[in-house]
Amino acid sequence: MNIAVIKLKDIIKYLVRIIIVVFFIIILASFFRLENIKSQEEGFAETINNKTKQMKESSYTGCLDLSLSLLSYSKREEEREKISVVSAILNLEIGMLDKKFLIDADLAINEYENQEEDTADLESEASEVLQDIVIERVYENNIVEKSTNSYNTVYIYNESDYEISEEMLIPDVEITNKKDVFIYHAHTCESYTPSEQYNYEMTGNFRTIDLNYNVVKIGSELANYLNAKGFNAIHDMTYHDYPTYSGSYARALETAEKNLFEKDTQLVLDLHRDAVGSSSEYAPRVKINDMYAAQLMFVIGTNGGGLEHPNWIQNLKIAVLIQEKANEMYPGLFRPILIRNSRYNQHIAKGAAIIEVGATGNTMEQCILSMQCLANVLEEVCK
Repeated sequence: MNIAVIKLKDIIKYLVRIIIVVFFIIILASFFRLENIKSQEEGFAETINNKTKQMKESSYTGCLDLSLSLLSYSKREEEREKISVVSAILNLEIGMLDKKFLIDADLAINEYENQEEDTADLESEASEVLQDIVIERVYENNIVEKSTNSYNTVYIYNESDYEISEEMLIPDVEITNKKDVFIYHAHTCESYTPSEQYNYEMTGNFRTIDLNYNVVKIGSELANYLNAKGFNAIHDMTYHDYPTYSGSYARALETAEKNLFEKDTQLVLDLHRDAVGSSSEYAPRVKINDMYAAQLMFVIGTNGGGLEHPNWIQNLKIAVLIQEKANEMYPGLFRPILIRNSRYNQHIAKGAAIIEVGATGNTMEQCILSMQCLANVLEEVCK
């Protein structure tokens, strides 16, 4: 899977500057055209709404969020200082012409990318999942799980050319860096079945470039939950499969190597949505306390495809270690570990792995619950 790396932040920066200039021109025109302060406020709000609709239609969600942030900022200023719309316009004019405004724009973009939430609330939410757990597997519309090997409670389905021995599955490996986690997505645009809360327009077959509705949202949730627990989770949201799908793993490798350069990060997770089904009928899930969570699946690569990957057994052992703990805490959350010939960029770290989060039939809510559970599992593994 391969593509040309598109720097979303750079694109957004240029678009933001253009949009800001357009805003300024429209606002000044409204100022001279309207007769009083009240009508100026109405024209300002109408201009913002129109621009918001245009940006939604163009799918540049980062620009939309930045514009809304600017509007929210103006409203807060009005409440605190009771200033008029005219004063707000003049303040924006000054800000647009100096470097500080551009720095603020960068910070707004970074805030969108990080999607940071209140860590205390996240910790509370994640902890609630652990209380009085009742687990129930859901079998309807699911593909029958296969396995070729097992280690204690962990099952493995081996599709590689290697013969998997019990020795290769014993999790006698230590994660020495228990705090750093790197999360990224070789297939950034993979998405799920729309729900009432997460309803979106697909730009492909269960695919969207809107980062609020694809696997990037899942990665953000996992990073937030991990950081609330004291981890240092870095989440990269670079597009690797858009606008071209071919070459996505090569581009994802560049991203991973850039983020991991001279770092000892051992847990490297490439989050995907399982592509085994192409409809809403396949939704592997487990019921946890009357809530549905999407099932997860480790995909471990080898050097069976010819690419150098001498330490793939370490990746496998760490996957077994994590899944064994998950089976204690949330039986059925994980499907059997899948072993394949392809390398999937997993040579870059001791604990590198693909994790398939649900499939086409799962909803975003189910996947977010899975990320809460996964964060709880990783916390226990890394104690």
